[in-house]
Amino acid sequence: MARSDGTEKTAEAAAIPARPGLQLPKTITVRELAELMRTSPVAVIKQLMRSGFMANINQVLDYKDASAIATSFGYEPKARPEPKKPAAKKAKTSEETAERLQPRPPVVTIMGHVDHGKTRLLDAIRKTNVMETEAGGITQHIGAYQVETDGQKITFLDTPGHEAFTAMRARGAQVTDITVLVVAADDGIMPQTLEAIDHARAAGVPIVVAINKIDKENANPDRVKQQLADAGLVVEEWGGDVIAVPTSAKERRGIDDLLESILLVAEMETVTANPNQPASGTVIEASMDKTKGPMATVLVQQGTMRLGDTVVVGSSWGRIKAMFNYQGKHLRKAEPSTPAQILGLDTVPQVGDTLVAVANEHKAKAMIEKRRLETQAAARATRLSNLFDQISAGKVKELNIILKVDVQGSIEPIKTSLERLSTDEVNVRVIHSATGNVTESDVMLAIASKGLIIGFNIGAETGARRLADAEGIDVQHFNIIYELIDSVAKALKGMLEPVLVEVVEGIAEVRNVFNVGKKGKVAGAYIKEGKATRGAKIRVKRGKETIADSIVNSLKRFKEDATEVTSGYECGVGVDGFNDFKVGDLLEFYRIDKR
Repeated sequence: MARSDGTEKTAEAAAIPARPGLQLPKTITVRELAELMRTSPVAVIKQLMRSGFMANINQVLDYKDASAIATSFGYEPKARPEPKKPAAKKAKTSEETAERLQPRPPVVTIMGHVDHGKTRLLDAIRKTNVMETEAGGITQHIGAYQVETDGQKITFLDTPGHEAFTAMRARGAQVTDITVLVVAADDGIMPQTLEAIDHARAAGVPIVVAINKIDKENANPDRVKQQLADAGLVVEEWGGDVIAVPTSAKERRGIDDLLESILLVAEMETVTANPNQPASGTVIEASMDKTKGPMATVLVQQGTMRLGDTVVVGSSWGRIKAMFNYQGKHLRKAEPSTPAQILGLDTVPQVGDTLVAVANEHKAKAMIEKRRLETQAAARATRLSNLFDQISAGKVKELNIILKVDVQGSIEPIKTSLERLSTDEVNVRVIHSATGNVTESDVMLAIASKGLIIGFNIGAETGARRLADAEGIDVQHFNIIYELIDSVAKALKGMLEPVLVEVVEGIAEVRNVFNVGKKGKVAGAYIKEGKATRGAKIRVKRGKETIADSIVNSLKRFKEDATEVTSGYECGVGVDGFNDFKVGDLLEFYRIDKR
């Protein structure tokens, strides 16, 4: 890495007073050099890039190279006398690791508010930088594609947003290396932007900000930077470590800078994989083709996937009969970070399922059975009622909480009080907070982060309740702040009494009313959601008012008694002690669980 010592002084150097006699060792890593100069590793890596050298945060520099960088930051470096280091063993380990791991293209997901230009930005990147085929362009869409800049590839996942991103994480699939957060310069941060930030943070994924729409007359990038700082993302020029790139997807401005920044972050994160092992990856799209059968788009994460491999994908398996890249070209192999569409599975897998290459059909079937048993024996979700036991068993080191409240003013005092409950054994962390009812997106985030949901003066959407029940996610509701804080505190100490939680099993609509002689009246009802069970608790609702709360004393399909009736069917429902049914009433079947 030969460079002139007359390296141009950087803008970063202006903020650092010269310190004559800065001592440097014979070798030093980029991280250590940044710490020594009291600047960020990003600033050092940028200067190395300006000098024609691509480095990551753990790159070792010799004295000559380190002193050239120090000089560019306004320092006067001197050699530091050092004793000989007995590093032979460490060097051998590093050498062995380097043989196994090789750099791979970073995998990037773009997130942000729905109207801030995500799609147009993806289109601009695609049209400007997508690697061209001989035919000239993409011939099919498979949910991911690659671009090339400065001879290096970047893989983009074309997902609908943070819901899909978190849904994949909820199934154990951590496929993204970097998140690009798109914020419109004329609109600023919106609630969905904050939600995307929380989802990226929960995944532990570095964020690069694209301040988009800078071509608009009312664009105000500085206001966006202030809002980002308020949300905990401090940009580099304000002394933070978050890279923010001004872009205009409409005019295709800043695209190359954005791609360069992505590669820079990838260098810092040391994005590597071992291509010389059996393939493993994640399904990012799946469908049933009428002529070709089950099809799945897989992002290879480790190893190399080859034509003819026997693979297990979730609960599916098969031998890869054909494989295509994002341009529709036939592939014989797919290396790490390569998206590939495969044919040959016996059934359609689910998005987020993991793919593993195995030796033969016998091992494939054995693995599917093992996965089925593991799923059944999966650990219980984190609940307030079992929290102390899980902490004592060492299963919980961090309590992740999704907090939903009625008004904005309640968020900060509740969040602060909860996080103050952290102990040496467990760290309490509010990973997402917002106003409004609990949504399916909140439940997906709880699944992905193995957390729980706490609601204050709010309810839960029907879909969210159903998903939480199915996945075993604990959703706790409170109306008084001190009771909320006290419950969590007691749970951490193992003093919390079991609580009674209502679980809605089904909802039906009354469509007719029948007289049944001395027994009074029964409701002719249609089950809209879930199920109705004889003996279940039931509420009769008329508009927003609950006019009866009792139990189901009779349940019939036609003239036959039934134990249970599921959604999509009609039935006759009798309610103990209640006869005043009217067409349009809603019947809510529920049970009480002790948690």
